[in-house]
Amino acid sequence: MRHRNRLDIAVVGGGVVGAACALALSKLGLEVALVEAHAPPPWRADRPDLRVYAFAPDNAALLQHCGVWTSVVDARVQSYRRMCVWDAAGGGELQFDADAFGRDELGWIIEHGLLVDRLWAALPAAGVQLRCPSKVEALEPLDDGVRLRLDDGSRLEANLVIAADGAGSSVRELAGMEVDAHDYAQRGVVAYVETGLPHQQTAWQRFLPSGPLAFLPCADGSSSIVWTLPEDDATRVMALDDEAFDRELATAFEMRLGPTRVMSKRAAFPLRRQLARDYVSGRVVVIGDAAHVVHPLAGQGVNLGLRDVTALVDSIRAARARRADYASPQRLARWARTRRSDNAMAAYAFDGINRVFSSDGVAATLLRGPLLGLAGRLLPVTHGLWKRAAGV
Repeated sequence: MRHRNRLDIAVVGGGVVGAACALALSKLGLEVALVEAHAPPPWRADRPDLRVYAFAPDNAALLQHCGVWTSVVDARVQSYRRMCVWDAAGGGELQFDADAFGRDELGWIIEHGLLVDRLWAALPAAGVQLRCPSKVEALEPLDDGVRLRLDDGSRLEANLVIAADGAGSSVRELAGMEVDAHDYAQRGVVAYVETGLPHQQTAWQRFLPSGPLAFLPCADGSSSIVWTLPEDDATRVMALDDEAFDRELATAFEMRLGPTRVMSKRAAFPLRRQLARDYVSGRVVVIGDAAHVVHPLAGQGVNLGLRDVTALVDSIRAARARRADYASPQRLARWARTRRSDNAMAAYAFDGINRVFSSDGVAATLLRGPLLGLAGRLLPVTHGLWKRAAGV
């Protein structure tokens, strides 16, 4: 039974993961509030967002359930049908092809700003109560719920609080949940570039001793790059003029798509691994970046966060079908064990790949290229790797 004037669920954080969570839970008929410190700027087609995602099929299904996927696709997305991964030291290539998996595409490249814009546009009609701009200043556990105090002096009570407020989550800290963090001493340099050759609806990634370099296909024929570099190299590359940057980028990419021309501003962001030690504290849970931050080399960050949402929604739906307490410690613990295991496995796998392929040791250099080629020739291996990444 929900207490009078108490919400079923309060979601804190209105990014992709938090907004999708609020929408999906509202579809269950729950009374949901979304607390966010800053309203997102409207998405503009003439100002592409530098932050893009390689969006997986299972999460497209989640957004379809939320009623926003069609509006995202109608605005601007680029499907990719192939992936090609190779190592600078030589050897074979690891390739994935949608035809081999009986699919029209492997996934989609989508701008962060577009996703947030369409999710927020759907909140009012779904009945989600929006508390923005608002920050959580205090958290008080109750016997059967949580009380939040916001920075405007108001209070919210909910049966369950979901923290989706990013890597520096204030709710996670207020709930006393600790994290284990590792700084990669790398930065991801991002920009949009034109290439001399078409992107071929292919997501490309070359491993270099300095870190991976990805070219992701975009709807206007351009490519979004994510260039992982040690911090000093990233600073140097960011300081280059456009012409020098173009030359160095094309060389680093082995001219696979011909000469390049940067067509946007550039940005660089620090890379780290951060894992919450616990996902649950009483009736507070953490999801998305508040729970796990992983290396971007596989483009799985937002996909892992949305899988937190799907698993949590499934757990809550099952509990309500049995008229059980969806926020009971036992139920939340079961959800947390599964998601923490999956996310930690992914985080350490990406960590290991980054270490091996960024090593200039003789053994690693001699082995990694041929191993990529071998994996690419073993269809069950490529199927398994893709199914893991796609969530199918």
